Amino acid sequence: MKLTLAGASGFLGQALAQSLTERGHHVETLVRRPARQASEIEWQPETGTLDPAALSGQDAVINLCGAGVGDKRWTPSYKKLLVDSRVQPTGAIATALASLDSHVRPAVFVSASAIGYFGDRAAEVLTESSSQGSGFLADLVAQWEAATSPAVDAGVRVATLRFGPVLAASGGILARLIPLFKLGLGGKLGSGDQFLSWITLADELAAVHHVLQSPSLSGPVNVVGPAPVTNAELSKALGQILHRPSIFPTPAFGLRLVLGEFADEGALASQRALPQALLDAGFAFEHSDIRSALHWARNH
Repeated sequence: MKLTLAGASGFLGQALAQSLTERGHHVETLVRRPARQASEIEWQPETGTLDPAALSGQDAVINLCGAGVGDKRWTPSYKKLLVDSRVQPTGAIATALASLDSHVRPAVFVSASAIGYFGDRAAEVLTESSSQGSGFLADLVAQWEAATSPAVDAGVRVATLRFGPVLAASGGILARLIPLFKLGLGGKLGSGDQFLSWITLADELAAVHHVLQSPSLSGPVNVVGPAPVTNAELSKALGQILHRPSIFPTPAFGLRLVLGEFADEGALASQRALPQALLDAGFAFEHSDIRSALHWARNH
């Protein structure tokens, strides 16, 4: 396949570009600076500037743009950046796709999303058909997914991938947790009862490829593993695998002092999401339980 990838400089984007290339696909990337090589295409997503001709003749477009939700404290200006860095690039790509003639238009638009759509739902089992939750993140994801509408209306197959927390030592939540656990300072966050819908990086990359190749997959797709665990269960398993104690809980009030609003919508939020659409489409997970996932992730 001939693919165009936006957001290739991030943790997932770099891994996905490498994975797709290794699978034999031709990958071009959208960059916000002058192009330095033939496989790069300059664009200005914040102003909606993307020449539709850059997408002409491609088989698919993948969009992973978005500032890190947990990278900084949620000030009003950073919350605006979280929205703009997702909605504007997504809208620019969707609009460019819609403007192309059908015979040269990419057939597939795969756009990042997040299980933050569900909000804090305790132990409720969540699938792609579950309702939107409440809170800033839920509203952000709803806007993010709605920005794909021009492509949907034009007849492009659009899949919005609701990613859960990814497990890999090289990035994501484990890049922060493993150093603490190795120092013997690991433990549950808050009550530890909140569900975490994890997925390994290996399965996440395979799932993106599966979506590209599966005509039946459109609309929201939960890109999470098949066996969510509570934060307490994750902490216990990680401590056992690293041979370190996991007895130092971080109280909820401490998280709120450090993280602000993100504490309740991120670290303490409970989302027990299942990958129903992927399973229905025949996707097979390499890592289906938390212990095998952590064993793999600690070395990758």
